[in-house]
Amino acid sequence: MTREQLLVELVDPSGAAVGRSTVDEAHRLPGKLHRAFSVLLVDAAGRFLLQRRAAVKTRFPLRWANACCGHPEPGQRVADAAAKRLDEELGVVGVDLRELGVYAYEAADPETDRIECEYDHVLLGQVDADLAMLPDPAEVAEVRWVSRGELDRDLAHAAEGYAPWLSGVMSLVPHQG
Repeated sequence: MTREQLLVELVDPSGAAVGRSTVDEAHRLPGKLHRAFSVLLVDAAGRFLLQRRAAVKTRFPLRWANACCGHPEPGQRVADAAAKRLDEELGVVGVDLRELGVYAYEAADPETDRIECEYDHVLLGQVDADLAMLPDPAEVAEVRWVSRGELDRDLAHAAEGYAPWLSGVMSLVPHQG
């Protein structure tokens, strides 16, 4: 079974479950609002881990995004799904994740004719900068650490290189000092 055939949980605008769909169907125009998550990893210096999405991704390939994203299966706890996805995409395990809130958004990808229509739970984990990673090349083209200031500047002036949800996801992270 491919990732596109997996099931996602459809939700209403308040986040209440209302059904299920395959990943593929949920991301075809006009889109179906579904539960998702975005994981942010930050080190002690306040730098965020970004991944450049693999070229084979069906939505926003080769754009920079947060550490990882995904969809819990219907009924699955968001934190459990996020921990599993961190392992699958980056080979990272054992990170304590806390939910910052929800960012609901829609974003059409004109290059792939797909759409993100997500009720996105944003999770944050603190990690060491020398975190051992083993990125899956089918998911991740490359990774890098970036300061909050650099990321904010890039999102304001070079947004086309980033996944469209990243600025909204970052808006849930409090600024430090």
